Amino acid sequence: MTALLKNACDTMLDRIGRWMARRLDAPTPGYQPYALSDYDTLCQTLRIGDVVLVEGRQNVSVAIKYLTQSTWSHAALYVGNMASLSADGELPRLVEVELAEGCVAVPLSKYRDHNIRICRPRGLPRADRLAVARFMVERIGMRYDFRNILDLARYFLPTPPVPVRWRRRMLALGSGDPTRAICSSLIAQAFQSVRYPILPDILITPGGAGREAQREIFHIRHHSLFAPRDFDLSPFFEIVKPRLVVGFNPHAIPWIDPTPNMPPFPGLDIAACD
Repeated sequence: MTALLKNACDTMLDRIGRWMARRLDAPTPGYQPYALSDYDTLCQTLRIGDVVLVEGRQNVSVAIKYLTQSTWSHAALYVGNMASLSADGELPRLVEVELAEGCVAVPLSKYRDHNIRICRPRGLPRADRLAVARFMVERIGMRYDFRNILDLARYFLPTPPVPVRWRRRMLALGSGDPTRAICSSLIAQAFQSVRYPILPDILITPGGAGREAQREIFHIRHHSLFAPRDFDLSPFFEIVKPRLVVGFNPHAIPWIDPTPNMPPFPGLDIAACD
């Protein structure tokens, strides 16, 4: 009887947690992208193993951007054609973790109207990039346990009045399944599986006499502590901008001519700047 009661309680908590997750995953009104990439150019630029950061428009995105002090609230991994064909016939080229659905494969067109950033692991061989993508593809369908509803409740207060130095710690609060479903932990695990660093702790240890003998030791952080912006800040990921990759000529931009006799910046004394 005790076991039956426990199972019933766990089931109820999980249902409440999934309801909360769906509420947090609902879109917020008023989202306006400001620097969209040309979609065809984006498709041509992406490579397997690229991390795609997204400025999300869900309710939970507001909290993540506030807690991490970043534009980016979501991350997905580009896997090319390694995922199965979706029901609507469009090839899902991204694998991501959605709060309510778990690990899923989605088409790139899902983020056609979002601000995004491409983070490319530098120096990672193709075999390792394929291994990272395979790690994510093999986990498609994985769902999360949402019985820890207190772990979800923090996101219903999108801007908690806490000092900046504590906000990042709130993202890892609980470190249960809801934390892993919201953070970029699965992508971090994928890169850690091929021993590729993101933002490792680095210890300088003496290896003999003189500074030249010192060496760095990389310590992999726990995957639950990673947030989307860490791929942007990482010194090991290259920021790739599709419009620059295909070629950019600033002189080809059709600028609007200023009004004759008007200085380029009204009120600015050009002579004082020389």
